[in-house]
Amino acid sequence: MVLSLQALPLLLLIGLLFSGRVAPIPAVLAALVASIPAALVSLPASVSLPWFLGEQILRGAYLALQPMGVVLAGLLFHAAVAEGEGGRQGSAATPRRIFIATLLLGCFLESVTGFGVGAVFALASLRAMGVLGAPAGAMALLALCLIPWGGLGPGSLLGAALIGLPAQEVVRITALPNALWLLLLGPVLWRLCRAAGIAVPRGERLAQLCHLGVVAVLLVACHWLLPFEVIGVIATGLPLIFALWRLDPPQDGAAWRRALARLAPYAALTLALLLARAVPNPPAWQPFADLPAFPLTHVSLVLAAVALLLLARRVGALGLAEGAIKRGARPALIMLLYVLLARWMGESGATAALAREAAAALGPLAPYAVPPLGLMAGIVTGTNVGSNAALMPVQYKLGLATGLPPALAPGVHNFVGAAGAGMSFAVTAMVCGLLADGTRPAQLWRLLWPSLAAVLVIGWGVMALFS
Repeated sequence: MVLSLQALPLLLLIGLLFSGRVAPIPAVLAALVASIPAALVSLPASVSLPWFLGEQILRGAYLALQPMGVVLAGLLFHAAVAEGEGGRQGSAATPRRIFIATLLLGCFLESVTGFGVGAVFALASLRAMGVLGAPAGAMALLALCLIPWGGLGPGSLLGAALIGLPAQEVVRITALPNALWLLLLGPVLWRLCRAAGIAVPRGERLAQLCHLGVVAVLLVACHWLLPFEVIGVIATGLPLIFALWRLDPPQDGAAWRRALARLAPYAALTLALLLARAVPNPPAWQPFADLPAFPLTHVSLVLAAVALLLLARRVGALGLAEGAIKRGARPALIMLLYVLLARWMGESGATAALAREAAAALGPLAPYAVPPLGLMAGIVTGTNVGSNAALMPVQYKLGLATGLPPALAPGVHNFVGAAGAGMSFAVTAMVCGLLADGTRPAQLWRLLWPSLAAVLVIGWGVMALFS
């Protein structure tokens, strides 16, 4: 009975969303209602349910403020640079342009900003090319395949801090399965291109695989040389510059100036974020001692500052800003509701109880529970921060209890949880909200099921190889 109540919110949410008949906000509200009895049966007897729910609303709102801020600031930044992108990204859709917009530029921007901004930019580029509907939404989600390094890696850093291991060691493990998955996303993108009515020639497929191979090699090799926070930016940025140059090489001085002008906002944003991360002990707001602080150098504030500076140079800046905020209101609300659901389920102990029950049922196969449990955590929480906060300590203990190397289970969890977050209820709802054409999350998942399947297969393979 207890286990049924603990599982009901997730089963209800999954069932409503997969039905395709219920919009994301009503679905998560129904799950929130169901999570109240789940929290009641999971909490210690000494904890008052009303006090717990009220406290977690405050804590959840605080945690949600950071990713919500990044999404809104990302839309402001896009409004500031959209005119400069128009001439290049408004061209007819070709396999090369789609590849650059999603698996290179989108991944690069996600590495710089995090919290789904890469998908927002990728979707805007695809729509400017005339790629619309569910195929466009699914393509945009591929830009979130490097979430462990997204926003310079706050989720990975938090997860490692929770289990007391060096983040560099944990993310070094994460890099290997993530690199393998990245190579498999080429065929996934070609499948989505077919769904959009765009054929990908054999020569173009080979070129795309070469680009992805370079990103994958840099992703793995750089962890032995550089801090993990900057590796996503480097691994995607270098191939991106080469691909953009090959796509439209400048022919004269005027063309070079136009190219530099297009790249300048991104270069300024990257530099600002890297400089912000280099500031030691910045002033921070931390209303809850056990939750991550909100520093003055947080990516959302830096991103907003750069966006506002760029917007100030545009005609009709106030109108552009107002439009960006309005577009981001619904995705931000959805994100807030999912964070609240994750807090009520996670902090009550319901999520951990489900994980323990699933692992216990597998017996000697318990290590192979790490990938599906991590995937579930990412899909439900919608962020790498949430996934790691909810289940990485449980996965770490599970790994130690079964004799695994200390960093193995956390590293694999960081990969599968982040992959799940990139295709989660919250993120797919955000993308559908931005599409605003009636596309439902279930349509995106039907297109992306090979990618989800690959995450599990790779996760199990890594567990088998190193355990």
